[in-house]
Amino acid sequence: MNKRVQAFLAKMQEKELDGIIINNLKNVYYLTGFWGSNGTVFISRDRQVLVTDSRYIIAAKQETSGFEIVADRDELAVISGIVKDMGLSRIGFEDEISVSYYHRMQAAFAGLDLLPQTQFVEDLRMIKDEAEIAAIRKACSISDQAFRDALDFIKPGKTEIEIANFLDFRMRELGASGLSFDTILASGINSSKPHAHPMHKPVELGETITMDFGCLYDHYVSDMTRTIYLGHVSDDQAEIYNTVLKANQALIDQAKAGLAFRDFDKIPRDIIIESGYGDYFTHGIGHGIGLDIHEEPYFSQTSTEIIKAGMALTDEPGIYIEGKYGVRIEDDILITETGCELLTLAPKELIVI
Repeated sequence: MNKRVQAFLAKMQEKELDGIIINNLKNVYYLTGFWGSNGTVFISRDRQVLVTDSRYIIAAKQETSGFEIVADRDELAVISGIVKDMGLSRIGFEDEISVSYYHRMQAAFAGLDLLPQTQFVEDLRMIKDEAEIAAIRKACSISDQAFRDALDFIKPGKTEIEIANFLDFRMRELGASGLSFDTILASGINSSKPHAHPMHKPVELGETITMDFGCLYDHYVSDMTRTIYLGHVSDDQAEIYNTVLKANQALIDQAKAGLAFRDFDKIPRDIIIESGYGDYFTHGIGHGIGLDIHEEPYFSQTSTEIIKAGMALTDEPGIYIEGKYGVRIEDDILITETGCELLTLAPKELIVI
């Protein structure tokens, strides 16, 4: 039995559950090692079962260990049969399912206690093991190199879409299996929108260019943002850039295990507020990364939860001046007992190309 399943069972026992049904495919992968478009897991103390369809039986046998593999398109019929044979009664399920699927569950498990579970596996996923960290490191190194290469590609007249496509294709050339999300490439006044979509707009001299992008490596993500300037930079642009950079670096310097979630947000936010731009920092400071681009933990200014070693997080302060320009600098960091390891190593001093 792998360590992830052991931790799962310990948590299940704490919640006094007899078994749990897992449908989220990334959670299925996390627990089993199986990656496919069809898979449901049932875990109890005595049996661990993966139900998929016939397309994936060979892959499931190769990729999993310690799980019974069943080929059947009616996973609820299979699992309800197991539950009834074992005499189980308290069955948990992930609460992010459709209403229609829940109705199917009610019919399949009639007379039993169906107990919704929120973030059951996602909470376990917050602490990364060495294999996960290695995959995230590699994804970050690919993003780093793609950014360095983009600095040579970007010229006046290139469009936002052309630059975004360059980053996307370059990451794949460097070994990425896909993109973490649709690349954000925003120039000029578009950079004042935190999640702008690339347009057929040529980049021009004197403009701010913000690039937010990432890739997948062995199913794990990177997430990086860099802001640069084309041709020249004004004093106002430089002031805002250096404020954001100072906030970004302050969090890197102070992040470590034991820091409260609210302080993780407060450290960089206070710097931006003290610089007079507090109203222009309009989003959270960061989030967890892993199998998902946005995953637990999330940070707020009121949360008392504590950061733990092994969390992979983003540090992404920004300032956005509507109708003018914006700046965001985002790094991925790995929390340790004594500090943090910077995973994204692409240059972030003020760059003018």
